[in-house]
Amino acid sequence: MDISPWPPLLVVDAEGNGATPPDLVEVAALPVRDGRPDTSTAGAWLINPPRPDTPFVARVHGLTSEILADSPTWQELADQVHSVLGNAWICGHNVHVDYRALKAHLPKWEPAGVIDTLRLARATYKGLPSYGLDTLINHIRPDLSAAPAHRHRATYDSYATAQILIAMADQYETWDQLIAVAVPPGMPGAPEPEKDATLW
Repeated sequence: MDISPWPPLLVVDAEGNGATPPDLVEVAALPVRDGRPDTSTAGAWLINPPRPDTPFVARVHGLTSEILADSPTWQELADQVHSVLGNAWICGHNVHVDYRALKAHLPKWEPAGVIDTLRLARATYKGLPSYGLDTLINHIRPDLSAAPAHRHRATYDSYATAQILIAMADQYETWDQLIAVAVPPGMPGAPEPEKDATLW
């Protein structure tokens, strides 16, 4: 598929502190332009949460309270993040988690559409043992040599998800075909269901 006519698209990933509901500790927004991730204009923010990380999530992403202590609070960053996200399409792996977390923190924000690479992978690669990000990385073998940070950090995961999206897009001829399977029902950008013709 020719990616150049795609609408503005940001691959997003949000990491939380393990609280319920979660406070954000890292957000990444990586544009896809000209068929590749555009790290030169990516947004990446570390956030000092109002509640400390739980020990479990601190072990997963490595963002301890000590590391985040000097980072801005969400209140200081919210307008900047909202400005970068704008009304572009967003993409993520199991994206409803990131969408809901961002929407909870940015209630006035609404993307043009929401693409889920988990949903897309299930339609594109039948029969994989699972469809987690690690499984797809092992299956597709994208070039992650330029990925920042490490697995489970928002910057790395958004970069890996962008490469996986680009690889899967090659299996579809048009943008409309891709979003027909990649946008979860009820999410922004979901195609309208076809209505049965009524004979009068």
